[in-house]
Amino acid sequence: MAQDLSGKRIAVTQAQDFMGPVLCTVLAEHGAEVIALTVPPTEAEAMDLALAAAGRIDALVANLGVPAPSTLAVQADDEEWRATFAAMVDPLPRICRAVLPAMITRRAGKILVMGSASALRGMRRASTYSAARGAQLAYVQALGVEVAEHNVQVNAIAQNFVENPTYFPPEVQANPRFQERLKREVPLGRLVGAREDAEFAAYLCSDAANCFVGQVFPVCGGWVQR
Repeated sequence: MAQDLSGKRIAVTQAQDFMGPVLCTVLAEHGAEVIALTVPPTEAEAMDLALAAAGRIDALVANLGVPAPSTLAVQADDEEWRATFAAMVDPLPRICRAVLPAMITRRAGKILVMGSASALRGMRRASTYSAARGAQLAYVQALGVEVAEHNVQVNAIAQNFVENPTYFPPEVQANPRFQERLKREVPLGRLVGAREDAEFAAYLCSDAANCFVGQVFPVCGGWVQR
């Protein structure tokens, strides 16, 4: 895959969390000037100011992740629902609106959402989290077809069983029961490497990926096919 990002200025939200650190590293290795945003996406005014101060943004990587609630659906209360959507859904249209006008004017730009395959396959004790991730993917699909005519591409990676400190920290990976689960549920038989995922993200931020419009790409070692 061609991943030449020379001359591109790419902003990554929550750069210190979830897939942020490896994304920043890999994007820079491919020549991008990375704008690592560490402002909490829930702080709308601060995020707007950070994006405005960044100047030209050729690609926005919406990296939004929080520890997933594991509450039974009948016990998930309104507070959990609101908090999860406030962290992962509410910021998404705001940060997209912040960068889209300039991209549309230039007739060039990309937005990539680091989403979750939990929206593509049912999971027990994940109703709130899966619903929030599903809202992200639905937004990507709708926005993608809306701005495609302006030569702006919006897509998403729907990942699961990808190495990252938010959902699969070292202590989880070292658990024998988790290793058994990997072999049972994931055809790949292992976690997708963080760099493998980030390399694909780099490709989707490159000009070689201009043909993809509002698409959701599962990166989960075949988990959604089981």
